[in-house]
Amino acid sequence: MQNYDAIIIGAGHNGLVTAALLAKAGKKVLVLERRPEIGGIATTQEIHPGFNVSTCAHLAGSFSPEISSELELKKYGLELLPVDPAFFVPDPGKNSLVLPQDPTKIAQELGRHSRKDRDHFNSFRSLSRNLAAFLRTLYDLPLPDHGGEAGLNAAKLIQLGWKFHRLGEKEMYECLRIFPMSIADWLNEWFETQSLKAALAASGILGTFYGPRAQGTSYVFLHHQLGESNGALRPLSLVRGGVGKLANAIAACAKRFGAEIRTTAEVDQVITKNSTATGVALRNGDEFVAPYVISNADVKRTLLKLVAPTYLDPHFLLQVRNIRARGTMAKVNLALDTLPKFTCAPVHAAAANLCGVIHIGPTLDYLEHASDDTKYGRFSKKPFLEITIPSLVDASLAPAGKHVMSIWMQFAPYHLKNGSWDKEREALGDCVVDTIEEYAPGFKTSILHRQVLTPLDLERDFGLTEGHLYHGELALDQIFFMRPLPGWARYHTPIKNLFLCGSGTHPGGGITGLPGYFAAKEILKHRRNRN
Repeated sequence: MQNYDAIIIGAGHNGLVTAALLAKAGKKVLVLERRPEIGGIATTQEIHPGFNVSTCAHLAGSFSPEISSELELKKYGLELLPVDPAFFVPDPGKNSLVLPQDPTKIAQELGRHSRKDRDHFNSFRSLSRNLAAFLRTLYDLPLPDHGGEAGLNAAKLIQLGWKFHRLGEKEMYECLRIFPMSIADWLNEWFETQSLKAALAASGILGTFYGPRAQGTSYVFLHHQLGESNGALRPLSLVRGGVGKLANAIAACAKRFGAEIRTTAEVDQVITKNSTATGVALRNGDEFVAPYVISNADVKRTLLKLVAPTYLDPHFLLQVRNIRARGTMAKVNLALDTLPKFTCAPVHAAAANLCGVIHIGPTLDYLEHASDDTKYGRFSKKPFLEITIPSLVDASLAPAGKHVMSIWMQFAPYHLKNGSWDKEREALGDCVVDTIEEYAPGFKTSILHRQVLTPLDLERDFGLTEGHLYHGELALDQIFFMRPLPGWARYHTPIKNLFLCGSGTHPGGGITGLPGYFAAKEILKHRRNRN
């Protein structure tokens, strides 16, 4: 039996960030990963000979620049590739919209559609950038927690109050008003071009069960501005070599400081004695001992499957079961013989306009109707699609002249009213391809290979309960001090020395690395206080 200072369950990007920070602080760290490769949803896979695609997450622009700097990830091979334009919203009616990264070029493009939108865009961008920056400050605030040694830090509260005051009177009111709003209501106050509103609204509904008219989706929009955002178009960057290179860079940093990472090592149980976590047991019978056990698995999987229920209060267990983590996303990855040819004005038809996100979902009504299907247990036949063609930016991902396409499809509920995902998988793939075909006739003939991941596949292959990428919905009652549960926002659990560090913890999902970062800081603080 081997002893460590900390054992981390799961080598997803958050678990790796926690491992790297603990190892950098001089701790002996072991990371145990169930799958043959590290990265969790941040992995790259060859889906067809010579065609490499980011299997799940395909963008990494929201990854914390502070973490990247602290861990010096560039030294370990991380290279982020910004994309321009940010969004292309095709329209078979030849009124497509392209949103470049350059604010001046955005104004020129919006002027073709609406003088009002052109004149308002920079003001909206400034407001959302300021609110997102304040949200990031909120995320830094230590939250009250049953397991922590203290409540809110007075100095931090004063600092927070000062930053809130510096927003100015108007933006202070706007902050309080906008966070609980629907993204549709907020955007309708500013803009009139449907394709612009739909492209922006996508950031408010990504990974959620809801359409753009649901309350709190403005908060989700601002959450997705984390990273190097320009304030309105969420940060969009690809990783050279695929998003798996991000996980590889973090892992290389962790190993540099002595962390050990084992793959094909499935944790079966957190060993608990006297209500204290003391180690883990693997499915193959191996056991490892450490004074700290940190789980990067989702909250439900950790507390309902890896821990004996006798160690947890029945009411607490009920709260865990009631965490809403209803997966609604499916992933389709394609190897393409040639680029799609979208039906649109010639000025927008160039391949250069396909380098960022291709947004299929032309209006707020379209997005709302797509979300309606989830309420009735069926996948949308007119889905919202977020598409990238990363090989346009990184030619190493596909053979010369060929391309890979990465597609997030929403809405596809984990719980189907009729049938099963094993039977509906190919129907979903056909639906996605048919939808793109409507905008780019002849697209089907360019497909060399197709990979379809349903919410059930995301659960089985990546260990995501109900296929939810964020381990729990980003909703008003599941954020801040209520994430993952009220009073447990600082990564502790009722079992002493068992911590959480995944996306189900504060501040939530996305490829930010922040849950893993904050968890590591809390664990190091806890260890110092014990000593």
